[in-house]
Amino acid sequence: MAKVQSFGDKAKGKKKDPTVNVKVIKSVKTDKGTFKFNEKFVRLDDISKINTIK
Repeated sequence: MAKVQSFGDKAKGKKKDPTVNVKVIKSVKTDKGTFKFNEKFVRLDDISKINTIK
């Protein structure tokens, strides 16, 4: 017989990731004078460190 696994058992096994994923969008002016937008995801330990992103 198969083991019956409850939702509580499944949730207990997963560990919460302490980091925060933030999407950073930078605007870059091209030689023509138009703007390009570069997007990337950055993983931070704490949301208060958001001002340190370059």
